[in-house]
Amino acid sequence: MEKAEKFLAQSWDLIITYGGQLVLAILALIIGLAIIKRITKTFRKTMQKREVDESLIPFLSTLINAALKVMLVISVAGMVGIEMTSFVAVLGAAGLAVGLALQGSLSNFAGGVLILILKPFKVGDFIEGGGVSGTVREIQIFYTFLTTPTGQEIMVPNGSLSNNSIVNYNFNPTRRLDMTFGIGYGDDIDKAKGILHELAAEEKRFLDDKGILIFVEALADSSVNIRLRGWTTTGDYWDVLNGLNEKVKKAFDAADVGIPYPQMDLHLVEDTTKS
Repeated sequence: MEKAEKFLAQSWDLIITYGGQLVLAILALIIGLAIIKRITKTFRKTMQKREVDESLIPFLSTLINAALKVMLVISVAGMVGIEMTSFVAVLGAAGLAVGLALQGSLSNFAGGVLILILKPFKVGDFIEGGGVSGTVREIQIFYTFLTTPTGQEIMVPNGSLSNNSIVNYNFNPTRRLDMTFGIGYGDDIDKAKGILHELAAEEKRFLDDKGILIFVEALADSSVNIRLRGWTTTGDYWDVLNGLNEKVKKAFDAADVGIPYPQMDLHLVEDTTKS
């Protein structure tokens, strides 16, 4: 009984001594989180109004949000009565342990920083990297979000992107279009090349200053391959490619220029040694 009374007395003393500080610390934490949320939201809107690069907005917003929360936790700890020197030391040790446990995440963070500094791509670019491809929707601290042509969402670690080759299909304003058309060995090469020249001349989205080049690329196993090479703007590339495929097929059919199927000729030789 005496021990219980002593425990209750000590507990009451602690409540009187630290209760007010604890309540204030909890209130400060709740209010601080609400203020940080509002600051982050305002910061994001300000960057959008000032037309800051869309690649930087989510990254900087998340970074500022995390930094403010760390400062808030340190301040609340000081209000409770925790010595800052000891708290920072414990926080540093915990940070080291967490860092060792989350090496992959730190690699992704470093990759995100490199991507935003070097800018190998930006939001809206179609890229290929880390074994995947798609249009960049958002670049965050640890991950880059891609949308595939089929509408799928891919979350790619920034470390994987920064440590591998990246193909950015939108980096340059123009792209070279290379198309190969196979005709039969019995078909007229000059006739096929003439059709391709006519179709290329009709396609106004080819860049005149780059010129059009049409030549026999290879004498393949089943066909004579003719290469058409020209330049378009990056935005017109796929439309020109898809449109020409259809036009060439129709034009070859109308002119009786065959597009052969892959085939192999077998020659049977009679064995006369057994007679």
